[in-house]
Amino acid sequence: MAVEKGTRIRYFDAKARTIAPARSKTAHSEFLRTGRILRYEEATLPPDRRYLSHDQVATITAKRLRDAGDMTHARLNAFHPTVQFPKILFHRLLEDNPHLGYCHVTAARTSFDMRKSVLWSFYFANFFADLCGQEQFFDKIDPSRSRMYFAVAMQASNGGETVKIDTSVHRDGLLFKTHDPREALKNVLMLGTRSDEMRKFIRRF
Repeated sequence: MAVEKGTRIRYFDAKARTIAPARSKTAHSEFLRTGRILRYEEATLPPDRRYLSHDQVATITAKRLRDAGDMTHARLNAFHPTVQFPKILFHRLLEDNPHLGYCHVTAARTSFDMRKSVLWSFYFANFFADLCGQEQFFDKIDPSRSRMYFAVAMQASNGGETVKIDTSVHRDGLLFKTHDPREALKNVLMLGTRSDEMRKFIRRF
C-alpha cells in the first residue's frame, strides 16, 4: 500500500510478480552455439507495481470478511448442538479506507440477572480500535493489529426496524473485546447458553 501526498490512499497489488524465464534444458547446447552461459533459474522478478482502485480493494476486503464470517459462524455452531446461533452476516467498510472493515456474525438474547433479557450482537474487525458508542462507532483505530472480536448490547427502536448500542448495559454497551479468537469463542458461547452446566463446561474449554 502506498500513500500519495494530497490524495487518497493508493493501493497496489503486492503479489504481482513477473516470472523470469526458466533455464533452457539444453543450456549446454546454448553455450556451444552462442558462447553465453544462462545463469537464471525460474524465479520471480521484482514486482511490476499494479495499482488497484478503491472499488477493487473494497471487493477484495468484502470477500475476505464474508469468508471469515462464514468460518467464524461455523465454528460457533460446531461447538455443541445445544448452543446454536443464527447466521446474520453483513459487513461494513471504513470510509476512505476500503482495506479496513468489520463483519456482523450473529445476534441473540441473554440474561445477566435472570430478570431482563439483553439483545447483543457479535462482530469481528480486521483492525483494533476503541469502541466509543457514538455515531462513528470506532475510535483510535490501529490497523497494525490485525484483528478484533467484540460483542455489544443492542437496543431496538422504531418498532424494531433499527437498533443502536445499549449504553446502559455493562461498559457503555461493550460486553467484551479481544484479539484472541479462542477467547472470543468462549465469550460468545457463554452469552449464548442458559445452562449453568454448559457454562462450567465452556469455562474449562
